[in-house]
Amino acid sequence: MKTELSTRLGVEHAIFGFTPFPAVAAAITRAGGFGVLGAVRYAAGEDLARDLDWMQEHTDGKPYGLDVVMPAKKVEGVSEADIEAMIPQEHRAFVAETLAKHGVPELAEGEASGWRITGWLEQVARSQLDVAFDYPVKLLANALGSPPADVVARAHDRGILVAALAGSARHALHHKDAGLDIVVAQGYEAGGHTGEIASMVLTPEVVEAVDPLPVLAAGGIGSGEQIAAGLALGAQGVWLGSIWLTTEEAELHSAALTAKLLAAGSGDTVRSRALTGKPARQLRTAWTDAWDDPQGPGPLPMPLQGLLVAEAVSRIQKYEVEPLLGTPVGQIVGRMTSTRSVRAVFDDLTRGFERAIDRVNRIAGRD
Repeated sequence: MKTELSTRLGVEHAIFGFTPFPAVAAAITRAGGFGVLGAVRYAAGEDLARDLDWMQEHTDGKPYGLDVVMPAKKVEGVSEADIEAMIPQEHRAFVAETLAKHGVPELAEGEASGWRITGWLEQVARSQLDVAFDYPVKLLANALGSPPADVVARAHDRGILVAALAGSARHALHHKDAGLDIVVAQGYEAGGHTGEIASMVLTPEVVEAVDPLPVLAAGGIGSGEQIAAGLALGAQGVWLGSIWLTTEEAELHSAALTAKLLAAGSGDTVRSRALTGKPARQLRTAWTDAWDDPQGPGPLPMPLQGLLVAEAVSRIQKYEVEPLLGTPVGQIVGRMTSTRSVRAVFDDLTRGFERAIDRVNRIAGRD
């Protein structure tokens, strides 16, 4: 499963695996793919440094990357406290009422929220990069448009390739004009922030628009046959995220959430602004239903919504309040029916890819 891009990066298979869990990212890299660690949950630089140290020790000298979330336009002089102050009391009351309705306990006195989306703030993302650039990261990906020009320049000065996600050919062209090296064409089916265009339509549109830049196909991909389809559409690899959530190495720390993922079908997700303020595909829950109810106040824009619900999400996760418990995940969740190791997932992907190639060769009379 080699392409020009995978060869350039020195990986055996053109499978790029995004995950918030270092153990999963390292296992993807060891299996012959390219592990990409999501940095958004790291509020403190020392925490990221700790996990990158661990990655260094567990990737056998093979390459890996980092995914950050930062806007292309910089806003000066705005702190997290300034943003918190913009949150209306009506929305705070709605959160409290929704949690009380479902009997969600308070955090213990003095216990800090374990789930903060401070990584959506540019100053935090920049501090993450200050740490990451001390490590041999081979790819920097940004999930919120093209990174600022100075960040792209810093990465290129260190020989790091820069990628960004795109939900349309128009977005992809912005990335090309910004001097990026790779475009991730993420279709409507994907987990997390995603646009309106399905992968089968989006991938070839982006490939044509940004040629000769390499494109990774993303969104709804969780089998070797789908990988073959993405490459047939012109992509030089695939970007997989959701499929790793139910692996043995994933650190969900919630048996209830894992059970919900394993039981969910492909129709059990919804694009909602409930988590971050931007449309993000996630499990449909009573929490997403409450925020999408027209009788409620509705979600705030990013990053206000993420800061507003941070403690609430921590409480829901800690106490495993099943009706409200969810996570970003794509429509591929319908294929995630058992807990397996990353290596087992990789073996299944490569076997499926071989089956697809054999099938096409038979159709073409080349068997």
